[in-house]
Amino acid sequence: MAGYKEPGFQERVAAAARARDRALAKLRARPAVDQAELARRAAAAAAHEAAATERRAAARAAREAAAVAEAESVRAAAEAEAEHIRASAEAASAAKLAAEADRKAARDARYAARKNRKG
Repeated sequence: MAGYKEPGFQERVAAAARARDRALAKLRARPAVDQAELARRAAAAAAHEAAATERRAAARAAREAAAVAEAESVRAAAEAEAEHIRASAEAASAAKLAAEADRKAARDARYAARKNRKG
Protein backbone atom coordinates (compact mmCIF):
# COMPACT_ATOMS: atom_id res chain seq x y z
CA MET A 1 0.00 0.00 0.00
CA ALA A 2 1.43 3.35 -1.04
CA GLY A 3 1.39 6.24 1.45
CA TYR A 4 0.74 9.92 0.88
CA LYS A 5 3.48 11.59 -1.09
CA GLU A 6 4.11 15.26 -0.23
CA PRO A 7 4.05 17.32 -3.48
CA GLY A 8 7.39 18.90 -4.27
CA PHE A 9 8.11 22.52 -5.08
CA GLN A 10 7.90 22.03 -8.85
CA GLU A 11 4.55 20.26 -8.53
CA ARG A 12 3.15 23.09 -6.36
CA VAL A 13 4.37 25.73 -8.84
CA ALA A 14 2.77 23.81 -11.73
CA ALA A 15 -0.55 23.51 -9.82
CA ALA A 16 -0.54 27.24 -9.09
CA ALA A 17 0.15 28.02 -12.76
CA ARG A 18 -2.72 25.73 -13.85
CA ALA A 19 -5.08 27.43 -11.34
CA ARG A 20 -4.01 30.88 -12.58
CA ASP A 21 -4.55 29.84 -16.22
CA ARG A 22 -8.02 28.45 -15.40
CA ALA A 23 -8.98 31.71 -13.62
CA LEU A 24 -7.76 33.81 -16.55
CA ALA A 25 -9.63 31.62 -19.03
CA LYS A 26 -12.79 31.96 -17.00
CA LEU A 27 -12.35 35.74 -16.87
CA ARG A 28 -11.77 35.96 -20.64
CA ALA A 29 -14.81 33.79 -21.33
CA ARG A 30 -17.09 36.29 -19.63
CA PRO A 31 -19.26 38.26 -22.05
CA ALA A 32 -18.47 41.98 -22.46
CA VAL A 33 -20.62 44.44 -20.50
CA ASP A 34 -23.34 46.00 -22.63
CA GLN A 35 -22.98 49.80 -22.96
CA ALA A 36 -26.74 50.27 -22.58
CA GLU A 37 -26.63 48.32 -19.32
CA LEU A 38 -23.72 50.47 -18.10
CA ALA A 39 -25.68 53.63 -18.94
CA ARG A 40 -28.74 52.29 -17.13
CA ARG A 41 -26.69 51.46 -14.04
CA ALA A 42 -25.06 54.90 -14.08
CA ALA A 43 -28.47 56.59 -14.37
CA ALA A 44 -29.85 54.49 -11.51
CA ALA A 45 -26.83 55.37 -9.36
CA ALA A 46 -27.24 59.07 -10.13
CA ALA A 47 -30.96 58.93 -9.29
CA HIS A 48 -30.20 57.12 -6.04
CA GLU A 49 -27.57 59.70 -5.12
CA ALA A 50 -29.93 62.59 -5.92
CA ALA A 51 -32.65 61.03 -3.75
CA ALA A 52 -30.18 60.52 -0.92
CA THR A 53 -29.01 64.14 -1.20
CA GLU A 54 -32.62 65.33 -1.09
CA ARG A 55 -33.33 63.18 1.98
CA ARG A 56 -30.25 64.55 3.74
CA ALA A 57 -31.27 68.13 2.91
CA ALA A 58 -34.81 67.51 4.18
CA ALA A 59 -33.47 65.96 7.39
CA ARG A 60 -31.10 68.91 7.89
CA ALA A 61 -33.96 71.37 7.35
CA ALA A 62 -36.12 69.46 9.83
CA ARG A 63 -33.31 69.51 12.43
CA GLU A 64 -32.82 73.24 11.91
CA ALA A 65 -36.57 73.89 12.20
CA ALA A 66 -36.69 71.85 15.40
CA ALA A 67 -33.73 73.80 16.78
CA VAL A 68 -35.42 77.11 15.93
CA ALA A 69 -38.68 75.95 17.54
CA GLU A 70 -36.81 74.85 20.65
CA ALA A 71 -34.97 78.17 20.81
CA GLU A 72 -38.27 80.02 20.50
CA SER A 73 -39.84 77.96 23.28
CA VAL A 74 -36.80 78.55 25.50
CA ARG A 75 -36.97 82.29 24.75
CA ALA A 76 -40.71 82.37 25.52
CA ALA A 77 -40.13 80.48 28.79
CA ALA A 78 -37.34 82.88 29.72
CA GLU A 79 -39.57 85.87 29.00
CA ALA A 80 -42.38 84.36 31.07
CA GLU A 81 -39.97 83.73 33.94
CA ALA A 82 -38.63 87.27 33.69
CA GLU A 83 -42.19 88.65 33.75
CA HIS A 84 -42.97 86.49 36.77
CA ILE A 85 -39.85 87.75 38.54
CA ARG A 86 -40.72 91.33 37.60
CA ALA A 87 -44.27 90.89 38.96
CA SER A 88 -42.92 89.30 42.13
CA ALA A 89 -40.46 92.14 42.56
CA GLU A 90 -43.22 94.70 42.07
CA ALA A 91 -45.40 92.87 44.60
CA ALA A 92 -42.49 92.70 47.04
CA SER A 93 -41.77 96.37 46.43
CA ALA A 94 -45.42 97.26 47.07
CA ALA A 95 -45.40 95.18 50.25
CA LYS A 96 -42.17 96.85 51.32
CA LEU A 97 -43.67 100.30 50.69
CA ALA A 98 -46.79 99.37 52.64
CA ALA A 99 -44.68 98.11 55.56
CA GLU A 100 -42.62 101.31 55.46
CA ALA A 101 -45.82 103.39 55.52
CA ASP A 102 -47.10 101.37 58.50
CA ARG A 103 -43.82 101.95 60.36
CA LYS A 104 -43.99 105.69 59.65
CA ALA A 105 -47.63 105.84 60.81
CA ALA A 106 -46.71 103.99 64.03
CA ARG A 107 -43.76 106.34 64.61
CA ASP A 108 -45.96 109.38 64.02
CA ALA A 109 -48.54 107.97 66.44
CA ARG A 110 -45.86 107.47 69.12
CA TYR A 111 -44.57 111.00 68.50
CA ALA A 112 -48.08 112.45 68.81
CA ALA A 113 -48.68 110.47 72.01
CA ARG A 114 -45.42 111.73 73.52
CA LYS A 115 -46.38 115.32 72.57
CA ASN A 116 -49.78 114.87 74.24
CA ARG A 117 -48.19 113.49 77.43
CA LYS A 118 -45.75 116.40 77.70
CA GLY A 119 -48.28 118.73 77.06
